[in-house]
Amino acid sequence: MSRIGKEPVAVPAGVTVKVDGRKVSVKGKLGELSYELPAGIAAKQEGDKIVLTCEDDAKFGNFHGLARALVHNNVVGVSEGYMKQLTIEGTGFKAALQGKVLALSLGFASPKLFTIPEGLTITVENDGLQVTIKGIEKDKVGEAAARIRSYYPAEPYKGKGIKYLGEKIRRKQGKKVA
Repeated sequence: MSRIGKEPVAVPAGVTVKVDGRKVSVKGKLGELSYELPAGIAAKQEGDKIVLTCEDDAKFGNFHGLARALVHNNVVGVSEGYMKQLTIEGTGFKAALQGKVLALSLGFASPKLFTIPEGLTITVENDGLQVTIKGIEKDKVGEAAARIRSYYPAEPYKGKGIKYLGEKIRRKQGKKVA
């Protein structure tokens, strides 16, 4: 039996949950999300909690905890939202918003362009050195942050590049001259 799947999902005030067969719809102040439960997993609402049950633990046990986690992510997304922050380090490195496109000047001949997906808001602060990604879907926020970071990940010798806020880059020593 899944330890994560057994825990009920707490529904905060201001969030409404509708369970219709295998579809769980969550609506809050930031938006509305829905999730289709896998076969063998059932959901029911008990007061201010959602309880997910698994009909055959040997057959569907792997999806029990996953389904609970995804429903929890939807509840947190519509009530609080998700946010990732990236910092840009390097001489001449910066980011700028151009409508629905994030232009990243990272020392290449032309800027790297990132088209902002639907449902996400990106802001640029500190003169283009900090990028904040906000949205209600955890996977979309994380994927956008990872794609932006992949254009120039922080390198270990000088520390230049894009990194998550608070991420520690393990620095290496350069070549030693005899």
